[in-house]
Amino acid sequence: MVLEKTKDVLNQLVADLSQFSVVIHQVHWYMRGPEFLTLHPLMDEYMDEMNEQLDEVAERLITLGGAPYSTLKEFAENTGIKDEIGSYELTIPQQMEKLVAGYRYLADLYQEGIDVAGEEGDDVTQDMFIAFKGAIEKKIWMVQAKLGRAPELHLHDTVHH
Repeated sequence: MVLEKTKDVLNQLVADLSQFSVVIHQVHWYMRGPEFLTLHPLMDEYMDEMNEQLDEVAERLITLGGAPYSTLKEFAENTGIKDEIGSYELTIPQQMEKLVAGYRYLADLYQEGIDVAGEEGDDVTQDMFIAFKGAIEKKIWMVQAKLGRAPELHLHDTVHH
């Protein structure tokens, strides 16, 4: 079995990026407040970025001989990102906290991918994981700044499944 750990992380990311795109979409639909006109269209950009990462991750998995999850049921059964019913009661800062939590989870999972791809000698996938982790860390910084906080990145943390 070649690159099994790397393929496992790639497929975990397929489930998690799919789920997180839904979380961002929910924030997009359920936000209310004075920043709505600025943040509502920004969520479209955030969703687009997650969907672009999802496509590259799934295509890399296929390139390595894997089979990406491709149903809502598979995404739901395999994601580590919590599903919550949307609520208009959440403030915009509370909505942003949901985004920070999801981005932190993904950054940690990308770090796990960096580690296992390195162990298995897959430089190309490792490079993709590094680039996407950097993009996610930038989002953490930006959303944290919007909340009036420092980035507080979790460097070198890994997720264990």
